[in-house]
Amino acid sequence: MSQLWEDFRKFVMRGNVLDLAVAVVIGVAFNAVVTSLVNDVIMQVIAAIFGQANFDKLTWTLNDGVIYYGKFLTALVNFLIVAATLFVVIKAFEEMQKHRTRNIDEIPEDEKSDEVVLLTEIRDLLSDRRA
Repeated sequence: MSQLWEDFRKFVMRGNVLDLAVAVVIGVAFNAVVTSLVNDVIMQVIAAIFGQANFDKLTWTLNDGVIYYGKFLTALVNFLIVAATLFVVIKAFEEMQKHRTRNIDEIPEDEKSDEVVLLTEIRDLLSDRRA
């Protein structure tokens, strides 16, 4: 039993499991923000333009059946808004990453710390050694 507990503890403490847990928590929080943006801001603009915040009441009757195409339109608009929001957030994150990870060689010498200079020299020595 103790071996099973030890294996479980190692599994849980692995970095990728913790990263996944953090990603899920941040995803849930981000979902709340995006849902509020969609429901409280963008759908209210749609309501101001079209007279209602969603299209759920739009139906089409075919014989005795009712087709709720308005619910589909509302879900489609929500999806497009969420997808566009994620696109903008990911693009902004990628742009920040580009600025953050700019090449060390592009940094002027007077802005480099001693650690950066030392690490650059080590990188260059290792590169020369491989060649």
